[in-house]
Amino acid sequence: MELPMHAELPLVFSVTSGKGGVGKTNLSVNLACCLAAAGKRVVLLDADLGLANVDVVLGLTPQRNLFHLFHDGATLDEVLCPTPYGFDILPASSGMSEMLSLSTGQKLELLEALDALEDRVDYLVVDTGAGINDNVLYFNLAAQQRLVVLTPEPTSLTDAYALIKVLKLNHGVEHFKVLVNMATDERGAKEMFTRLYKACDHFLSGVSLDLAGFVPRDPIVRKAVVSQRPFCSVALDSPACRAVRQVAATVQTWDVPAALDGNIKFFWKKLLFRS
Repeated sequence: MELPMHAELPLVFSVTSGKGGVGKTNLSVNLACCLAAAGKRVVLLDADLGLANVDVVLGLTPQRNLFHLFHDGATLDEVLCPTPYGFDILPASSGMSEMLSLSTGQKLELLEALDALEDRVDYLVVDTGAGINDNVLYFNLAAQQRLVVLTPEPTSLTDAYALIKVLKLNHGVEHFKVLVNMATDERGAKEMFTRLYKACDHFLSGVSLDLAGFVPRDPIVRKAVVSQRPFCSVALDSPACRAVRQVAATVQTWDVPAALDGNIKFFWKKLLFRS
């Protein structure tokens, strides 16, 4: 599909986690939904390339995905899939082992394809896989802002710290936004953030963390997942939707770092030169 032109540079931010099962993809979908509802042009990239499920969460069956971009010569506009919620997705494939680790050539190919979005979106939301594998690190390095998702569980905290540690020590990334999902209440969310903050402050000199917000446990989330619809489209007054809407408002205050060459490639070239 053809997206309308837009004059300003987009903000590209990743939604990422060190541990699976923290609700990262569902948050990505609902953030995209809220940003679109605020009148923003949004594309959601499913960057969990081998185990993609953004389309499943949305109840969509795209005809093409990023596999076709890399292997069948499909164009970006052929892969872009509209949703009923005002934003578009770039779906990935599921169960394709050849997508689990992109070659340098494929990274360059994706970079060049996404560059076409420069004047056509306000936000490119990148839903990464979980963990610290090559693809997860690649997309986090490619983003201008990184939103690390964790839950009130010790393993989630440990794995979030591990992701931040690798990005800091191996790649020099120092600035992270943090979102606590499935929180019991605001106090509990702030306690989890404080624990992560103290660990980074003690062991990772130079790392800065900002609490972007928290999303409380809410039964509507499970119901929406089962119905394959964003909870922010079916329960606007639910606690979870109100929280995500607030996070989306916070996202709109984030700075767009200056691009290296004036377009969406920003830091991607630096990353490719390291490969």
